[in-house]
Amino acid sequence: MLIDPSRGESADAQLQSRRGALCTLGAGALALLATTGSASAFFSKKPGMSIFTPSAPVDFSDLPQDWVTHQGGELKAYADFLASLRLERLTPHQVIASHAKQRGSVWNSLPPRTLWRQMAPTLRVIDRVSAQLGQPVKEVVSAYRAPSYNARCPGAKSGSYHQANVAIDVVFDASPSTVAQTARTMRSSGLFRGGVGRYPTFTHIDTRGQNVDW
Repeated sequence: MLIDPSRGESADAQLQSRRGALCTLGAGALALLATTGSASAFFSKKPGMSIFTPSAPVDFSDLPQDWVTHQGGELKAYADFLASLRLERLTPHQVIASHAKQRGSVWNSLPPRTLWRQMAPTLRVIDRVSAQLGQPVKEVVSAYRAPSYNARCPGAKSGSYHQANVAIDVVFDASPSTVAQTARTMRSSGLFRGGVGRYPTFTHIDTRGQNVDW
């Protein structure tokens, strides 16, 4: 757009004001989508558009470097995706670190891109549980499990929902029974539909679509 110099500073100020308003509206819309929109709404983008925006670099120096190297560019991309969910109490590093594990000679991996958005509802539930407990997430023990890795996990079922990238095993300072009860109370209020399992050292939470307890 060309600006007529004869219109002076008043016209220029009006243009800057309009630009500022448009930027504010755009930022507000993005924030609303990230914090209140459903997973399906968040990912309903036009073909060719990015489904997430770049985030601040995540430090993976504490993870096994061979594993980090093997993930290649997907590691940064998945960190960006997790950051785009705008979780308040769960960091991308905590989620990703749960994948950098080995059973015997078999390493786990990041989930394939086709399953990334499957985890968003479960991560939001964990975020809400953390807020309800008033405690930070101490550790994400397990999230996605590649089939070959899942087969090496003691007690894991062949149809584990970890393989569908909808399940998380999580640890808080609170006891697993307290965490499980908190999650079940939130589920009863209609926040999600899924499984809640209590184990001696962690709590399993998933969003499979039907309520199951153990």
